[in-house]
Amino acid sequence: MHLLSSMAAFFNLNNLLILALIFLPLERLFAVRPAQRILRPTLGVDLFYFFVISLITRFGVILLLGLALAGTAMSMPDGVGRMVRSQPVWLQFAEALLLLDTGIYLVHRCFHAVPFLWRFHAVHHSSQELDWLSSYRNHPVDLITTRFFSALPIYALGFGPEAVAALFLFQQAHACLVHANIRTDFGPLNRILVSPHFHHWHHADERHAYDRNFAGHLAFLDWIGGTLYRPGAHYPDTYGVAEAPPLDRPLRQLIDPFRRYRPPIPAE
Repeated sequence: MHLLSSMAAFFNLNNLLILALIFLPLERLFAVRPAQRILRPTLGVDLFYFFVISLITRFGVILLLGLALAGTAMSMPDGVGRMVRSQPVWLQFAEALLLLDTGIYLVHRCFHAVPFLWRFHAVHHSSQELDWLSSYRNHPVDLITTRFFSALPIYALGFGPEAVAALFLFQQAHACLVHANIRTDFGPLNRILVSPHFHHWHHADERHAYDRNFAGHLAFLDWIGGTLYRPGAHYPDTYGVAEAPPLDRPLRQLIDPFRRYRPPIPAE
């Protein structure tokens, strides 16, 4: 177990360095907020989520997927996986991405709509300064639930390892990009892919932008679901939510969603 933990920490450190080398220059060159500092006050909080919470989440998702797939293996026809894997890798990738982001969209909407679930998701919305690293600030309950339900169909249907590896590499890089302090959209591809401009409005602390732009990767899912919000080329003035747990207390952020929930008292 110690060896596994050391390997995971080493992988995360390398991952952090690679992402920093990519996104820090881009955030300096094309900043939405040029005055925003790299060494911002809540940087330590997001590093805690990057190193500690992502490790907990990874093991939690693996455990749940293993248990769920052990049950579905007995009910899934043998030929389904072979048929899926017989397709070209690029087609498998496109199909898996659609399945993944449909799951993300639906679970994401639930975390906004259900008050108890929102308490966990509010941790992610507590970021008042968005950059690539803030994409990792997620409560484990939120992240494990989202990843489990969005990834389960992909593994249950038996997509090939090349397509799955490419999908999750794309997911990580794209999640960092759409949270990054980068002023850009994707032009004609805006109707298909989520851009930083699209996702920054999801984090806006502005009433008319609340509960909009739920898709993680495929913007047209919000058009289908009636939750698309495109106010123009400008970016939000403020980010975050008032009811989020304390920004400088990551342990409080993890505990508060449980403590603040009070089940209704049944009527006599």
